[in-house]
Amino acid sequence: MLAMSAWLLSVITRDYSWVDRLWPICPALYCLLVASDNDFGSARMNLMTALVFVWGARLTFNFARKGGFQKGGEDYRWVVVQQKLDPVAFQLLNVSFFALGQMLLVWLFTSPVHQAWLWRQAPLNWVDAVATVLFLVLLAGETIADEQMWRFQQDKKQRIAYGQDIETPFITTGLFCYCRHPNYFCEIAMWWVFYLFAVAASGQWLHWTGLGCVLLTLQFIPSARLTESISASKYPTYRNYQASTPAIFPLPRIGTRSR
Repeated sequence: MLAMSAWLLSVITRDYSWVDRLWPICPALYCLLVASDNDFGSARMNLMTALVFVWGARLTFNFARKGGFQKGGEDYRWVVVQQKLDPVAFQLLNVSFFALGQMLLVWLFTSPVHQAWLWRQAPLNWVDAVATVLFLVLLAGETIADEQMWRFQQDKKQRIAYGQDIETPFITTGLFCYCRHPNYFCEIAMWWVFYLFAVAASGQWLHWTGLGCVLLTLQFIPSARLTESISASKYPTYRNYQASTPAIFPLPRIGTRSR
C-alpha cells in the first residue's frame, strides 16, 4: 500500500523522493505496531521501538532542514538517473526499486523486531546492553557527520553569496577525514547492531532477519558510487580525495590530511 502510494505520487508530481520521505517514518511505525501487538509488555521490543523512534526523529530533522519535505525537495541524484535512462526504463526502475524495493528493504532491516516478538518471553541480557550502547554511539556518529556536512554546505553557500574563494568545494575534515561517507558507515552499522536484538531474544546468531542488513549494505555501495560520480564530474580534485580516503569503512587516511 505505501509502496504503491509512493509510486503513484511520484508519477503524478514528477517528484521521485516520496520513498525518501517515508524512509525515516516507516521503521518506527513498524516497531510500534509490533510492540503494541504485545500491549507494550516486552522490555526488549519497547527498547527497540524507542531507539528506532530516536533514529527516525533525527533523520526526519536532517531531511527537513535540507528541504526534503518541501516542494522541489527531490534528491538531486534521481534527476541524474532520470537523464541517463529513457522514460520507460526509468519508470520501471521507479516502481520496482524506488517504490516496491525500498519499502521491502525498510521492512526487512526492521524485521528483527518480529524475532523479538516471537521470543517475547526472553528477558533482557548482555547482548541487549551491548546493542543499545553501540546503537547510540553510531547514532551520535551519524548525527555528528550530518552536522559537519550541514555546516560545511551552509558556509560554502555563504562564501559563494559573498563572492569569496572556496579552497575545497567538498568536505574532507572532521569524520570525513576517516572515510568519504561516515554517515553511510554509521547507518549500515546501526542496523547490523539492531539485528543483535534479535540475536539476544532468540539466542541464534544467524537467521533470516539478517537479510535486511545484507541488502542495506549492498544498496549503499552503488548509492555511494552514484554520489561520487556526480562529485567527481563537478570537482576534478575529488579524485585526490578518493585516492587518499576510504569510501565507507573508516581507516586512517593515506597521506596528509586536508586542513
